[in-house]
Order: sequence, then C-alpha cells, then structure tokens
Amino acid sequence: MTQSVYPFGLAPAPGRRRRIAVIAGDGIGPEVVAQALRAVEPLGIALDIQHFPWSADHYLKTQETLPKGALTELREHFDAIFFGALGDPRVPDGVVAKDVLLGLRFGLDLYINLRPVQLLDEKLCPLKGKQRRDVNFWVLRENTEGPYVQMGGSFKRDTPDEVAISEDLNTRRGVERIIRAAYTLANVPHDSSHKSPRVCMVDKANALPHAHGLWQRTFRQVAAEHPNVSSSHLFVDVAAMEFVRTPERFDVVVTSNLFGDILTDLGAAICGGLGVAASGNIHPGRCSLFEPVHGSAPDIAGKGLANPLAAYLTLAMLYDHLGEHDAGDRLRRAVEEVVLAGLVTRDLGGQLSTSECGDAVLRALTGATRN
Repeated sequence: MTQSVYPFGLAPAPGRRRRIAVIAGDGIGPEVVAQALRAVEPLGIALDIQHFPWSADHYLKTQETLPKGALTELREHFDAIFFGALGDPRVPDGVVAKDVLLGLRFGLDLYINLRPVQLLDEKLCPLKGKQRRDVNFWVLRENTEGPYVQMGGSFKRDTPDEVAISEDLNTRRGVERIIRAAYTLANVPHDSSHKSPRVCMVDKANALPHAHGLWQRTFRQVAAEHPNVSSSHLFVDVAAMEFVRTPERFDVVVTSNLFGDILTDLGAAICGGLGVAASGNIHPGRCSLFEPVHGSAPDIAGKGLANPLAAYLTLAMLYDHLGEHDAGDRLRRAVEEVVLAGLVTRDLGGQLSTSECGDAVLRALTGATRN
C-alpha cells in the first residue's frame, strides 16, 4: 500500500505528548471510534486523549451542540480531533451535525478536505480489470466555501410561487490556497510508474462562469509556478466519467466544496465503499479533524455490523498529521493485511462483526510490530 505522502502536519514537539480530542458522536460513530482507539497502545506512541460528549444524546439532554469556548479550547490546547459521525433522526434539521461538524470545519478554518482514493484489494473494485496501481490518487476538496456557507434564502415558502436561492461563495484566497495545497501534495514523492506528478483541477466553468472562472484563472497562475508538474483540467461531469473509466490518469485532484463532496464518494465506491473511506479536515500545521466518511448509519447502530476499517485508516491519517508517519504506515499495513485475508465485515463480503474485524486488525498490527 502507498506509504504516507502527507505534507500538512504539525511541527515536531520533542518531549511533549500530543493531545487528541475524541468526538465519537452518533449512530455507529462510538462503535468504530472505540475499535480504532484500540490501536493506540500497540502503536506505542503516548497520547493524551480526552473525550467530548457532543452528540444527539447530549443535545437532547442539554439542548447544547458546540458549547461556547470549544473552538478556542480545541485550537489552542489540542493537536488533532478524532471524529466518529453525527446524524440522528431524533434531532430535527440535523442541527447537531451542522453546529458541531460544520462549526468545527469553519471555526477552525479546516480548508483542506483530504480524501485518499487508494484500492486495498482488486476484489473490492467494481471496475473491470483495474488493479491496485490503477486506483491510487488523492482528492483535495475545498472545505470552507461554496454552497456550504448556507448563504441564501427562500421567498413565499411552501406556496406555488416559492423562490429558493443558494449562493455559491468562492474567494480568491480560498481558491488559491486549496490549489496551492494540491501542488504541495503533488510534489511529495508518490508510488507511480510515470515521471512527473500530475494535478487535475475540476470545475464547471462552462455553467458557472463567474464562480468557476475564478477557479480557472487561479489554477492557470499557480500551475505556471510548477513546471515540473503535469497540470490538467476537467469539467466535473467528465471527471466523474474518468474516475470510472480511467482512474489511473489521476495523482492529485483538486476541486470545489460541492463537487469534491460528490466525487469523493464516487472515489470511495471504486475502492470498495464508504466502509474503507478515510478523510482529514485540515489546516496545515494546526489542530485538524479526522473522520471516517460513512456517516452515522443509525439503522445498523449497535448491531455489530459497522465496518471499523475506515476509522482505522482515518486514525492512520491522524498519526501522519502528528508527524508519526511510521505509526500511520504500520496501521495502514495492518488494515491491508486484514482486507487481503478476507477478515472483514459483511459490506466487504466477509462475515465478521465490528469487534471481530477490530480483533483481526489488532492481531495484524501486533504481528507487524514484532516484525
């Protein structure tokens, strides 16, 4: 499996234990987080871990989502956040997910959403004839702008004359910094059969000439500063087709918030599904948030059906952010070993429960540690 190429981590802190905030959340979040945290001890790196209760249960008891002062505490006193999932049908309008998850993304300015699209085993890939080396790239999604800022409104709501407007906010600063992050990642050595790193920018400027015209102009300027990188552009509809037809053409993909949200789930699908999809919400060099992207899945919560592998892979990214790349690579290799052996949950074709799959990862990890 591709080893860490993560260039966005924290500065070294000799002699200081890293502080990790854990927000397990709703549904299957607490189950998969608990399994992943079992890996901390065998990895042998001492962490100070503090759990926070922010979830639907907490909201229903206290009417509190993200408490006052939480952003300052996390920003100033924690190195990373390990996040489970939020979403509960008992909570109207997803208020907890909006206030906590989006609140952390925006409040901590976590402008990079980083998603690996890396196939662990050919048998998980639904694409005919594709091998592991063909599905091995990264998507950087702009994480603090676009329609997700929720600018807009409705007029004459729930009438035949209703008008609804959502604004797609794009700033030069926001666009430029995510594109520059893509080139930073591309310039880190990758496992690849070709000589030059490749960055592909995805937009829809033909339909959104103002918002995505900004993306195209900024991309051309930044690309000109990196002649060693092969730079290309695709409209989002073509990019979706190419993810399926020729995923091997991609190394690093950079795109907007909305399109990144859609394309990264497609990327997960060609790797075996959301059960193996990790992500980071990152501000380079600062406290950042790492979450598996499968959501809370309340219909299977508590049944032992949840796949914990995405949480393990997410924890590996968190270790990368801490500068503990060897630990991250060891954990990825343990997950890879489990997948190749078929010791997986039902969504990946196995028969194991959540905890049994976690047991298999721990066995692989301790075996790898002895080696």
